[in-house]
Amino acid sequence: MNQSEYIKETLPNGLRVVTVEMPHLHSVEMMCYIGVGGRHEPAGLSGISHFLEHMLFRGTAEFPTSRLLEEAFERIGGAVNASTDSETTVYHARFHPDHVRDGAALFASMLLRPLLRDVETERKIILEEALEDLNEKGDDINLDNLTGALLWPGHPLGSPTIGTRETICAIGLEQLLAHHSAFYSPSNCVIALAGRVRHDEALEAINAEFGAWSGGVAPPALPAPPCSQRSPRSVWVRDSASQISVQLVFRLPGRRDPRASVLRVLRRILCAGGTSRLMQRLREELGLVYGIEAHLALFDDSGCLSVEFSVVPDSLKTAIRELLALFEELCRDPVGEEELARVVRTFLFDLDFSRDHTDDLATRYGWGELVGVVRTVSQDRREVAAISPGELLETAAALFTADAMRLAVTGPFRARERKEVEKMLRQYRKSSAS
Repeated sequence: MNQSEYIKETLPNGLRVVTVEMPHLHSVEMMCYIGVGGRHEPAGLSGISHFLEHMLFRGTAEFPTSRLLEEAFERIGGAVNASTDSETTVYHARFHPDHVRDGAALFASMLLRPLLRDVETERKIILEEALEDLNEKGDDINLDNLTGALLWPGHPLGSPTIGTRETICAIGLEQLLAHHSAFYSPSNCVIALAGRVRHDEALEAINAEFGAWSGGVAPPALPAPPCSQRSPRSVWVRDSASQISVQLVFRLPGRRDPRASVLRVLRRILCAGGTSRLMQRLREELGLVYGIEAHLALFDDSGCLSVEFSVVPDSLKTAIRELLALFEELCRDPVGEEELARVVRTFLFDLDFSRDHTDDLATRYGWGELVGVVRTVSQDRREVAAISPGELLETAAALFTADAMRLAVTGPFRARERKEVEKMLRQYRKSSAS
């Protein structure tokens, strides 16, 4: 498939190859996406996708130690890295354009022929990584973990991608081999290259190194559970930090919902730059926070919008009251034409800026191809530019509801403030509904 912004081709074994030719650059970004993440795991093996990702760095048939593998990437100008999320695992490196075939060979060695040695050593490293989510009493204070458990209770989407101490300790070589065999297959992989590379050159290199790869169809993920709660829910964890950390989230439909682009604009209206509503209200006008962030996570069949900040204990009630008021305004009052024009303009600028970054484009088309939602920059520009205040109001009112709202709070909060905040949650949008 030859689009104006990318080229896609599928090898006979089902492996998809996507290229974005950027001949003016001096590097190539290569990303290997595998369709496996936290939501594909049974409860007793939570974290196995992340564990397996780590293990692929511990040596391969051609490079039997992690040091030899790292040195091989360095020789072509690169440094290999990887990450695992709820739905995908990606291995990536940037290297010199003269070494596309070498880069393909290195990734093929990792993905197809890992030795999976030193499991116990890697287990220690992952357990240390998992401790970053816990306080001195062993309580989970990672806000994403806390709200995830409220949004998707009892489902893999609600479990930490890294797993728990119990599940990390339960993962052994037998389970890692089975997980690799089930999910690391050509039909469950997309390799994307962006930079100074020709499509025919990339295709030849990938075919030479991956063409003999075989495997079956990967097991499907467990569907997201319905949103069964009919009122706001919150979780509070005491911690000895100097500030209170807060995350307010709304459960949303997944990325295939036709309102996905509208949600992206709403996220920017709330928090994207110094003129956004959250920054203006909570920081510039009231001085309650140093920084505040809003994130949009859209999975295949579910998702969430989250707002996160930290405050001193005395500011907790005021900050949450103002945050809820801002959401109520979005659900009640149309966004002004001037504000919308400003937000859309910066959004369009950022889309244009993404054309200069190999990692942005390899992610857009590689990840997009894997999950079945490929969107060109031009498509996004057209949709964003066409969004109206009415669409924003309708989407906000329909999705930012009390039933969909969850709150996580960690830190030195007081019982009195907790009670008053929970009352605010119950009162959210009550006046506008009456």
